[in-house]
Amino acid sequence: MGNGHSSCGILGLFLGFLTGVIWLLLSILNVVTGFFTLLSLGSLGTILNILIALIGFLVVIVFGLLIFKKVWRCYFKK
Repeated sequence: MGNGHSSCGILGLFLGFLTGVIWLLLSILNVVTGFFTLLSLGSLGTILNILIALIGFLVVIVFGLLIFKKVWRCYFKK
């Protein structure tokens, strides 16, 4: 675990990827902004919408890369 390898199984990695996709979709579809507008906090919703989109995008990239590396290692075992 010390040399940069993930100790998660493929299911954990997939759930992380799926969580990132859900956060990204909530942000793109303006659900976050709509929720905060409903609470009369529109400007805060816009800022959080941008932050959630950025975090969701990074999570999708990181977990996608980890899934790719894990599948690549399993496929090309020596």
